[in-house]
Amino acid sequence: MIDVVSGRAASVGPNWVVVMVGGVGLRVFVPRTVLETLDGPGHALTLYTHLAVREDALTLYGFNDQDERTLFETLLTVSGVGPRLAIAILSTLSSDQLRSAVGREEPEILTRVPGIGKKVAHKIVFELKDKLVLDTFEGLAAASDLDGDVLATLTALGYSIVEAQAAIQSIPRDAPEELEERVRLALEYFT
Repeated sequence: MIDVVSGRAASVGPNWVVVMVGGVGLRVFVPRTVLETLDGPGHALTLYTHLAVREDALTLYGFNDQDERTLFETLLTVSGVGPRLAIAILSTLSSDQLRSAVGREEPEILTRVPGIGKKVAHKIVFELKDKLVLDTFEGLAAASDLDGDVLATLTALGYSIVEAQAAIQSIPRDAPEELEERVRLALEYFT
């Protein structure tokens, strides 16, 4: 198993990065959280990886930290969730949002992820509710509900769910809890 990859980014794509390691370029598929930390080619990085082995391919998936990788591997235990869908989930929802959705049994939050319908969302919540533990829901619950309203507002303004989710992720954690202010901060992401 390839556990960690360290090197320089040779090139960056929409959902992958080529990491130069000892003269070899490894294509590693990554969630949006990794791409946001890169300044482009030449950037030094360390990724915690998961190697998916199939008959026709060996594919590396990389993450900023071990917790994110563990969450990815936990998602893979759900029948019907493959590596690409797990990456999409981690690109759309933060780790806390995913844990909250599962812990509070709110599959509708998972339907925000492109490629996940109601049936798959219910299956993920059902199969992970005993595996994912969130220590505290206070504050997170309120933020999740409020961010749902921000998401609805942004999509009503014409932004895609993925764009809206990225804007919501950019809102500082210490931001006020008024809807109008959170929408204003989210809109700054697009400027």
